[in-house]
Amino acid sequence: MAYKAVFHIDLKDDHLFKLGLGNIANTLAAIDGTGGDFILLANGPGVAMLAGEKVKENLEQIKTLLTAGVRFQVCNNALQKFNINAADVAEGVEIIPAGIIGLIDLQNDGFAYIKP
Repeated sequence: MAYKAVFHIDLKDDHLFKLGLGNIANTLAAIDGTGGDFILLANGPGVAMLAGEKVKENLEQIKTLLTAGVRFQVCNNALQKFNINAADVAEGVEIIPAGIIGLIDLQNDGFAYIKP
């Protein structure tokens, strides 16, 4: 069975972001290589967790998850709203036009919705 889940981060909150990263790591460990498609999608104030100074605090774990095939996405609308330059987004993080549309599309494609 291939697992599919989107982990939604919409707040600039260190505890919730670390919880989300931990949820993903624990999920990967629990399925032990049986296959999965996992995405951490950040929108609203949560985009700050994947850019600039905030991302540096968790960069090693993010890189580890990227290497394991986890995808990271940030909402371009939110980047603009919070004046975050796209160049400040961590390497490997995909910028998508609208986070809400991304969430809707993923759920329509059968992704489970996880809110740490």
